[in-house]
Amino acid sequence: MASERSYKIGELARMFGLTVRTIRYYEELGLLKSEGREDGEHRRYTERNAVRIKRVQQLKDYGLTLAEIRELFDLASRDRSGDSVRARLAQAYSARLEEAKKRRAALDSYIEDLSWHLLQLDRVQDFYECPGASCATCEWADRCDVRLLVAGAQ
Repeated sequence: MASERSYKIGELARMFGLTVRTIRYYEELGLLKSEGREDGEHRRYTERNAVRIKRVQQLKDYGLTLAEIRELFDLASRDRSGDSVRARLAQAYSARLEEAKKRRAALDSYIEDLSWHLLQLDRVQDFYECPGASCATCEWADRCDVRLLVAGAQ
């Protein structure tokens, strides 16, 4: 049986575009485990650690914190079926999805607001002038700050 490939800490860092300090930090958090360091040799990491780093990067890309990732890794080590990890990950992804939808709704609202302000600027000659006569045909007349302000004062 062929022995598993191992990597020095610097090799592993370069493979994933990380710093050596990041690899050490992941090890401190329990996300990685180096193989024995004998007689002053460099830390050595197995291919399994390379897979774990890739998984950390994927999970971070989906917005999970290192603490959440560590929790998942701990859960995976206790439940080899993977059921509890899948359930926890589905829960985390659902929460992230809801947050993303809220951010998208806020961004859509911002884009719509900027769009009507651009249209408003196209319709007026003077920056300080309300669109005036064009208010009646403006598709956003019910949102116009000036129109609402004037209507509220009457």
